[in-house]
Amino acid sequence: MIKNLHEKLINKEITSEDLIKEAILKAENSQKELNAFVTIINDPEKQESDSLLSGIPVAIKDNLSTKGILSTGSSNTLKDYIPYFDATAIKKLKASGAVIIGKTALDELGMGGTGLIAATGPVKNPWNQNKITGGSSSGSAAAVAAGIVPYAIGSDTGDSIRIPAAHCGVVGYKPTYGMVSRFGLFAFASSLDTVGVLTTSVEDAAIVIDQIKGQDEYDMTSWNSKDINLLESLNGKVKDKKLFYIKEICDINNYQDQTNELVKTIEEFHQTLKKCQELGIEVDEVSFDQKLLDSIYPTYLTIASAEATSNMSNLTGIIFGPRGKGNTIDEMMKDHRTKGFSSLIKRRFVIGSYVLQKENQERYLFASAKVRHLIVNKMNELFTKYDGLILPASCEPAPNVNGIKSIHLRTEQYLAIGNFGGYPSITIPSGFVSDMPIGINITGKIKDDANILNIAYALEQKLGYKNQIAKGEK
Repeated sequence: MIKNLHEKLINKEITSEDLIKEAILKAENSQKELNAFVTIINDPEKQESDSLLSGIPVAIKDNLSTKGILSTGSSNTLKDYIPYFDATAIKKLKASGAVIIGKTALDELGMGGTGLIAATGPVKNPWNQNKITGGSSSGSAAAVAAGIVPYAIGSDTGDSIRIPAAHCGVVGYKPTYGMVSRFGLFAFASSLDTVGVLTTSVEDAAIVIDQIKGQDEYDMTSWNSKDINLLESLNGKVKDKKLFYIKEICDINNYQDQTNELVKTIEEFHQTLKKCQELGIEVDEVSFDQKLLDSIYPTYLTIASAEATSNMSNLTGIIFGPRGKGNTIDEMMKDHRTKGFSSLIKRRFVIGSYVLQKENQERYLFASAKVRHLIVNKMNELFTKYDGLILPASCEPAPNVNGIKSIHLRTEQYLAIGNFGGYPSITIPSGFVSDMPIGINITGKIKDDANILNIAYALEQKLGYKNQIAKGEK
């Protein structure tokens, strides 16, 4: 889609002004129904370049700093915060000529998987407004799925790009950790956080990350990726590539609660594996230690909560944000945090504070780090033989807003493995169940982004869901 728009701009079949005006109008007209945006920018900043992104509108998740533009993290603790600097990824987007037309809603401060806990209210799924979008990059996914913008920037700490992509029928790509600078991203869990993108095609994902990746002096975890060209690597040649899937996750007999949607999703997954084989990709079933699979979510929750508690200790209402009431600094901070955070955020901070206490660190925090290490070691061992791991991105299509059940940990929470090891991981649309989109996820070894995207690119052509836009129901 991006290449097509670029060619039309070059050939003067359309103008950038027309694209921007149309995107802003779509954003405004859909806001009442989808609630995808925190801020819509009616007079966006523009600068031209020879990039494929020049003159094309983009939406930005509201936990990335944008100079002079409200950046709330969808939290009442930052409801009036306007940064004085751009995140590095935003600076690079602007240099490429991308035009920011809005900031998208998210689960508060990135801590949620439903899209229902933004301070501005729940984000609705463009395919069916009674279904969740998934989170936390809910607004970015909805904006792309609804055809408001061709791509949107998101962030992923456990599955925050890849689950919304699956639920909204778009592509969600989390690059290798450090490939894109985190400077200017509101820190949630620094060892897990990754800036990524949501698009309608693998090609567009490659185009965007090529523009914003690279080493940054302001992020010591970033690395030099100048020798990696994602777009040029998309040739669709995948014969003799090797993928594996985890037996314990994909065997329907391992589930006690066998809903029709779960059964159909697993069936669709096995149909996708056949398409992989038709492309010449070898696909093997691999058994994974059940104890390690069951430990993924508690390990993630412990580490993420501890890092979030530390990172967000500056949200006091003193440095920035609305000032709390009280006669002392302590009273003001307590009032600010009590009134500003949702109950979910408070629970995360309680967990984080508990595991950070000196007497609890060995039992919980250090133990979680050891389990993380065991999971990563097992994955690295498998990656010596295989190019990637392929699994359903979600065990079922998006659930009803008012009927969310407990998450099937063995399917949904496995995506956190991508964050544990810093692996590149991409979700692409793979079909429909109960008239809602579902996705397939491919995760690969560190810095092997070009290979993983090329496999996803070839599979995308085979599956036929490229550039799809939601046909929604109210």
